[in-house]
Amino acid sequence: MYFVYVLRSEKYPKQHYYGFTTNVTLRLESHNAGQVPSTVRLRPWKLLAYTAFPDKGMALRFEAYLKSGSGRAFAKKHFES
Repeated sequence: MYFVYVLRSEKYPKQHYYGFTTNVTLRLESHNAGQVPSTVRLRPWKLLAYTAFPDKGMALRFEAYLKSGSGRAFAKKHFES
């Protein structure tokens, strides 16, 4: 399975990160351990949501969508409180 996930910075709650992985738990741990250069300054991170896909291409397309303007609006409406 392939997963697209949404993280929220606990330090800066308005900051979110959208990513792709095959292991959500390990990926969250790597974000919080400072092993991901693009998210290191905003840690710690909290997992808001993830969606599973059987196909890698579908997951990558959904991740790209979430990073678009309309995708960010979708994520805000459905994944953020």
